[in-house]
Amino acid sequence: MTDEQRPSPLSTSPPEIWRPARRAAQALSRPIERFLHVEAASGILLILAAAIALVWANSPWHGGYEGLWHTPLSISLGEWQMEHDLHFWINDLLMTVFFLLAGLEIKRELVHGALSDIRRAALPVLAAIGGMLVPAAIFIALNTGGAGIGGWGVPMATDIAFAVGILTLLGKRVHPSLRVLLLAFAIIDDVGAILVIAIFYSSGIALVGLEVAAAGLLIALIFLWIGVRPGIIFTVPLLIMWGGLLHAGIHPTIAGVALGLVIPARSWYGPTGFMLTAQRALEEFQRRVAEGHHDHDLLAPLGEIETAQREAVPPGIRLEAALHPWVAFGIMPLFALANAGVNVRGLDFAVPGASTVLLGVALGLLLGKPIGVLLLSWLSVRLRLSVLPQGVSWGGMVVMGFAGGIGFTMAIFISELAYRGSELLDMAKLGVLAATCAAGMIAYVGGRWILRPPPAALAHEDLTETVAEVEALWTVDGTPDT
Repeated sequence: MTDEQRPSPLSTSPPEIWRPARRAAQALSRPIERFLHVEAASGILLILAAAIALVWANSPWHGGYEGLWHTPLSISLGEWQMEHDLHFWINDLLMTVFFLLAGLEIKRELVHGALSDIRRAALPVLAAIGGMLVPAAIFIALNTGGAGIGGWGVPMATDIAFAVGILTLLGKRVHPSLRVLLLAFAIIDDVGAILVIAIFYSSGIALVGLEVAAAGLLIALIFLWIGVRPGIIFTVPLLIMWGGLLHAGIHPTIAGVALGLVIPARSWYGPTGFMLTAQRALEEFQRRVAEGHHDHDLLAPLGEIETAQREAVPPGIRLEAALHPWVAFGIMPLFALANAGVNVRGLDFAVPGASTVLLGVALGLLLGKPIGVLLLSWLSVRLRLSVLPQGVSWGGMVVMGFAGGIGFTMAIFISELAYRGSELLDMAKLGVLAATCAAGMIAYVGGRWILRPPPAALAHEDLTETVAEVEALWTVDGTPDT
């Protein structure tokens, strides 16, 4: 082989770039990439967005804050036109993507995760039920007969991003099993919140809208039956379902959950199929290169590798990974910015039900969540309906209970549904924000005091186990696999 034929070392940059511009772009992007790879980064961004909203709403420019979210935006096609304010498009359309991600996470847990086995799922399911019923009971006890009774669903919800962020800040003190348990608990909590929204916070049902939504779901299923893989084309059935549910009187974000639950959670090729297909395609690629084929002839084996790479993991996992950055770093902070701006100076405690709504939400999240989680968890273990996962203590369950009291995104979302257009809305939001801050601080401080890091001999080992490895430790009888 001559020097001209010998392949040159691969360059780290495309051949057409201007190197100074490339270096400048890398210098600007590296800090952003490092931030985005921090596990708690999305929670930090949420806090920042909420803080900006609160400061803005209580500043001399608070009129600009309220005016921004009431800016009318319209979509038109020919003579058809749909006009709503910016707040609607964020809460009712963009949040559909958030709920799509929630649906994908629920499907994954049902097929592969902690919810795939009845005995393993018993503890997080019962903990979540307790964490929903007790907060609702506290709120109802304080608001029975009052004007704000309709907000009983507000303190039932847990914010996954914030709750996981707290455990991340605790570092190696948190056993991997506790992290998995919290994820399962929070996902079941989301299921409960979604059901509450669909059943109790929807207006009168219009059958025509339901029929349209069902047609959209059927289109999605037909796509899957004929082999269409999830991608941008699934926006069509999603929008049809969204429009149908909106017309039916059911909150349209439920369309995201419905689509997420039908996306396949099992892979087509799998790791073994990927390796076999890729190896065969690489050999074909190498043969064509050796025979001097044109570049166009190389596309076929490259296409096989691309298909194998795409189908090595389940479509739901791939879609979840693609949506997560957009939801965590775009949609959720925007939602927080649009909804967390409570004008404290404008609060009127003389409004009937104002004080009890504030207390009901705050106490429901801050006290009801940990009490409900611990009570039903203890009863389920005592009655042998479940067992604590290996490495999880009752102290860890206390930390998880207070982390569950971090309501934020879902709780504010339900507040908007329960008190839309009411003077009690800001009271409910203030209760959510106050309880979220307090529960987060208690979970963090309590975690540092209660949870113990691993022994010094293990401190230098890599303790970041995968979910699969953690679940292998979490057996039905509570003893590790051998």
